[in-house]
Amino acid sequence: MGDDDGTADLPGRATPAGVSDATVDALGALSEALETTERARGHLYTFHQLTGEADLALGDAVAKLRTAGHDDVADRIAEDLVGRNVVPGHWTFQLVEEYDDGYWSTFREHERRAREELAGGVRHLFEARMKQDRRTHGRPGHEATPVRTD
Repeated sequence: MGDDDGTADLPGRATPAGVSDATVDALGALSEALETTERARGHLYTFHQLTGEADLALGDAVAKLRTAGHDDVADRIAEDLVGRNVVPGHWTFQLVEEYDDGYWSTFREHERRAREELAGGVRHLFEARMKQDRRTHGRPGHEATPVRTD
């Protein structure tokens, strides 16, 4: 397949025989939903790290309150808030682990299985078709595949 032939499939990422446009569209929607879940997971990790940073900073604030002579306030905060669960029984690392082992892993498995069953496992068929359609064939910077220089 040449770079300028204008065919629907991206070179090296052909739609398997028998896979309909509707199936490519449906798998693209499933992939997009998974990508949104990946973004949510990233935010969950950000939440995890920021909450941990806040707890460490809170410990520093408690120490400064003690240094400033406010032991009663420092004790109240240290006993009630430093190291507190963010939801009953859970620190954020436990939320991350449950999300990863449950919802996220299950979502990824369903997406992979659907791709395997419906498109021979080929990833990003929808996006590959979009690239082939939107790029300017034959123009530098719009190549279908990476240009080898070796």
